[in-house]
Amino acid sequence: MLRQLHGLPGLFAALLLMTLAVSGAVLALAPAIDRAATVIPAAGEVSVAALAERVVTHYPGTEQIVRGPSGGVIVYYSRDGQPGADLVNPLTGEGIAPYEPSAFFTWIKSLHRSFLLGNAGRVLAGVMAAVMLLLCLSGILLLVRRTGGWKALLRPFTGSGGKRIHAELARLAVLGLLLSALTGCYMSALRFGLLPEPAETGPTFPAEVSGGPPAPVATLRALSAVDLSDLRELVFPYPNDPQEAYSLTTSAGAGFVDQATGELLKYQPRAAGSVFQQWMVSLHTGEGLWWLGLILGAAALSVPLLSLTGLTIWWRRRRSSAQLPDNAEAAQAQVIILVGSENNTTWGFARALHASLHQAGLRVHSSEMNALADHYPQAARLFLLTSTYGDGDAPASARQFMARLSHFRGAKTLKYAVLGFGDRQFPNFCQFALAVDAALANQGLNRLHAIELIDQCSATQFSAWGDKLSELIGTPLALSYDSLPPPSVKLELIERVDYGLAVQAPTSILRFKAAEQGRGKWPMLLSGARTTLPLFEAGDLLGVTPARGQPARFYSLASSATDGILEICVRKKPGGLCSGYLHGLRPGDRIDGFIRHNPGFRPAVGSTPIILIGAGAGIGPLTGFIRKNTQRYPMYLYWGGRNPQSDFLYQPELEDYLEDHRLTGLNTVFSRSDERAYVQDKLMQDQVAVREMVEKGAQILVCGGRDMAAGVKQVIEDILKPLRTDVETLRAEGRYLEDVY
Repeated sequence: MLRQLHGLPGLFAALLLMTLAVSGAVLALAPAIDRAATVIPAAGEVSVAALAERVVTHYPGTEQIVRGPSGGVIVYYSRDGQPGADLVNPLTGEGIAPYEPSAFFTWIKSLHRSFLLGNAGRVLAGVMAAVMLLLCLSGILLLVRRTGGWKALLRPFTGSGGKRIHAELARLAVLGLLLSALTGCYMSALRFGLLPEPAETGPTFPAEVSGGPPAPVATLRALSAVDLSDLRELVFPYPNDPQEAYSLTTSAGAGFVDQATGELLKYQPRAAGSVFQQWMVSLHTGEGLWWLGLILGAAALSVPLLSLTGLTIWWRRRRSSAQLPDNAEAAQAQVIILVGSENNTTWGFARALHASLHQAGLRVHSSEMNALADHYPQAARLFLLTSTYGDGDAPASARQFMARLSHFRGAKTLKYAVLGFGDRQFPNFCQFALAVDAALANQGLNRLHAIELIDQCSATQFSAWGDKLSELIGTPLALSYDSLPPPSVKLELIERVDYGLAVQAPTSILRFKAAEQGRGKWPMLLSGARTTLPLFEAGDLLGVTPARGQPARFYSLASSATDGILEICVRKKPGGLCSGYLHGLRPGDRIDGFIRHNPGFRPAVGSTPIILIGAGAGIGPLTGFIRKNTQRYPMYLYWGGRNPQSDFLYQPELEDYLEDHRLTGLNTVFSRSDERAYVQDKLMQDQVAVREMVEKGAQILVCGGRDMAAGVKQVIEDILKPLRTDVETLRAEGRYLEDVY
């Protein structure tokens, strides 16, 4: 519901909001431009009396002096019977330039206030201000939900792509946009009578004017007592009329000044409502607060990009939901399917379950686990299909599930079943699914069926699970899942560098290019493969299927698409089907591969230190991160191998990166050398430096085997103890990332 409250108004109002934002950003420049074009005396340097004397010297026909919100002093005068207006220097009274409101800014202001449509446009602009207010408030709540709490809003965000850009921009701009929306709503409400207009009648003309001969303006006490910074307007009396008086308006109030005695007459302070109204105008326009105007303008410029990224997110979600054309509303659904997936593989099984239940005549709602509602009023069954990420962690679409579950008010009649997906070769097989099953039981929900775990996306196991469900719910379900491979690319091996033969740990760096498909289009179309490299970053995964019917194996990428090559580092495992297949390749050989993005394993952008930790072939993506560090931010590598003469992976490249400062520090250790130590030993030796970097906000990225990762985690826990924090805290802040296998 909150997501719809945020997304639908933004979707329909995107073009109008972008018009308001861009025009508002342009208008925000006006106060700064006005400020730069004028001379601003220091406070107390020039009184209104002194200013009037200087102006009258150069403009004998002065009728009015106005000080604008940005500090510019404008004189309105009559010369030879012709009216004029000049911007003047308050220190000398001399003219700087003729004053005339900018036709460009006038047009932009009309576009911003009314879309050039008169009163109807003003109503529309007011509605758009209310929509922006709604988007800001709902966006803040969505950010809180996304990060896991108000305190987490200041922590680094995880993920990548449009969602990450949208969230980061929103966090930076939301306060400015919220201020603009609130003040815009207030001003529109005043204009159309939804709020009472502040009463401001002004003083009546005094009857007690002395009528004496006019004194020189510089000698008038009331004007001498007012500093120029407080002036708003000074209207001169009609010439040769002793019954006239000066009309003085300041930031504090208004009154009249006797032109003969200099006394202040009929002074009336400004009403509190008027002061508040003026502050709201200043906060909206930046008038009188030119620096705030620039901040609000910068925030407004984020709206077009927020709109575009928001539309992109909506379209991707829409395209995904189009694969579930019969997705019922959550509040109306009889069956709820929640999906936890890192790279969308689990969604294929969820779609099959959804389709089968819908065909059985049930109203089914499917969404990601992060979207768990507070309750489902009509649902009787809840199915959770989830994978496990890394070392037992939640996948991307389920990271907020546990926090949201604590607020879940599921009916006692709601029964659930959990289906986990994983690979039994990993020790923490389906660990997150097991944790979800236990958490639901602790929440008081009843199991429909005991948890089952699917190994390597087995369609057979999935079908068998469906048969059991059929018996339990009394509805025939024929669950079948045919895995559709993602778009593949034909790759040609162009170079390999071999290490580790002397220590019985053959490891190769394999570099591929997109293979040419021959002349014409037909070979490419028939093969279904792409002829150019897809977009990817170091740390993403290359999927390789060694033989028909075998599940794909994934290898972390050591290159980015901008490098023009696809590079992986592969150790040959004894009996390893896919690693053996890759090690058997020779330059010129071709394979089919596909990219699986891995946005949860990326170094943060910025000047805080990055600590890279790996062992063996895990150095691949870490080297890719170093290669991309062209800004020379502090980056330190801790890596362990077996023998420095045999398997010092990437040694020439790392030496080059040290020399050109893409790599700040290199710490290596070898288990089959005289030191006989491991990377965790090197970290402990360097614990003071590591602790200092973490205290400065460093991010830690670990890549390699599970045993190594477990040892590193324990060492980091020990190093962090004096800081009264731990790995899980860093992980929640996006400062401890793992890619383990």
